[in-house]
Amino acid sequence: MKVLISLSSFGAAETGRHGQLWCTDLAQQAGADGVEVRGELLRDATTELPALAGRAAVYSSPEGLWTPQGALNEAALARGVQAAQVLRAPRLKMSIGGFGPSSHASLHRLKDLLLAAPQVELVIENDQTATAGTLAAMQAFFAAQEQAVLDLGMTFDMGNWHWQGECPLQAAQALAPYVRYVHCKGVQRLPAKWVAVPLADSVAPWRAVLRALPADVPHAIEYPLVGDDLVTVTREQVAIIRAAREAA
Repeated sequence: MKVLISLSSFGAAETGRHGQLWCTDLAQQAGADGVEVRGELLRDATTELPALAGRAAVYSSPEGLWTPQGALNEAALARGVQAAQVLRAPRLKMSIGGFGPSSHASLHRLKDLLLAAPQVELVIENDQTATAGTLAAMQAFFAAQEQAVLDLGMTFDMGNWHWQGECPLQAAQALAPYVRYVHCKGVQRLPAKWVAVPLADSVAPWRAVLRALPADVPHAIEYPLVGDDLVTVTREQVAIIRAAREAA
């Protein structure tokens, strides 16, 4: 099993100050097997993406695959695919955005667009929104894409379910057959919001969730990595993920 680092884990301030190439070097020093480059944290995509070519396992697009009105966002998909191709990243991660019943017909168009870029695998993530982050929304989407013979996989974010009041264990049990990538994220509840924390500090049943998910897919750290010695902190967290997955 490969352990990746989502570069958002270093925080927007740290990543903005040093850039994602610096963060990628740090992740490699810490023993991670690869990184997830974040589109929303690119300072200058025209220079950063080529500099990161061959270093990324995943490109994360901040855009939804469907508009709020339910139309396939072909431009967003094209931007994501192009970024992944420049990176030579085998996976592109997106959310379904505003996918709904009126969107089903566009799945055939999506299939054609993906066939034109066979070197990039699209994986769909549960985000923190009502339209793209509930179990019902994910089940409806994956049932529809199966009918369209798309065979898309899922990025299962262990923590995001809480933002919509969903049970991550129930989601893991229901969606495990689609999971091809896991975002490891613990959560804690503050008075007004949920926040991401390391798995060991999580109030969620993360061990049971891991047991319900495939063990042979990449697992990425996507929670804050902070400390005076970021290499040591990151190395410790990579080891924790490996040990947790083996124990599960």
